Amino acid sequence: MNSSTPGTSTSGVEVTNISAHGFWIFDGASQQEFFLSFTDFPWFANSTVAHIRDVHLEGRSVLHWTALDVDLDLERIRHPERFPLKSR
Repeated sequence: MNSSTPGTSTSGVEVTNISAHGFWIFDGASQQEFFLSFTDFPWFANSTVAHIRDVHLEGRSVLHWTALDVDLDLERIRHPERFPLKSR
């Protein structure tokens, strides 16, 4: 399922695909694509496609999903193993 809309991203990042296991983000600045699995990033697992696609770059390295109130920096996306989830 391709969830992207043809055209140029105005935010510098865009969701290029969503699957049952996660989604892909393309960062225009680095020209890299990253996979965010729902296992590593559970905040997105039960989200709508519209909410996942509504992502904006804040500054140089922070991605923000307004409707989901989620902020992730590119370092965490590149290396989720360095930032294990911890329950309180």
